[in-house]
Amino acid sequence: MRAIEQCRTQALGGHLDECDSCGHQTISYNSCRDRQCPKCQATARRKLVAAREAELLPIEYFHVVFTLPEQLIPLARYHQAVIYNLLFRAMSETLLKFDERRWQAGLGITAVLHTWGQTLIEHPHVHGIVTGGALTKDGARWTSCRRGYLFPVRAL
Repeated sequence: MRAIEQCRTQALGGHLDECDSCGHQTISYNSCRDRQCPKCQATARRKLVAAREAELLPIEYFHVVFTLPEQLIPLARYHQAVIYNLLFRAMSETLLKFDERRWQAGLGITAVLHTWGQTLIEHPHVHGIVTGGALTKDGARWTSCRRGYLFPVRAL
């Protein structure tokens, strides 16, 4: 926390910047480079978000979360690769099975694993960004889902 508080202040030192054209000089204080620092990571975060947005298709997307059952958390501590691979597989196979029943096409899924919750309690879960529709197997046609609705929540 101290590094973040002192970020871009005299406490972390600095350097002198000089304009090549006019010779104007200004002091720039060093950053903490902490990955949690809003000052240091704001530019990197903006670039990352812009790059990901450039990859998006002009369609609706849905956010889904698949959580590891609480009873399996102790097992996951000792067999992370196996359990987390199974969690990803359960997510993708479930979504693809729903896709097959509804569209018989190709659903787009991007997923990422989180092992802790916001309150820093062990809480393994997979976040998925899912396309709001699917491309037919031959790639000839896009079928959109009903606006604001991907699959029945209770069924998932």
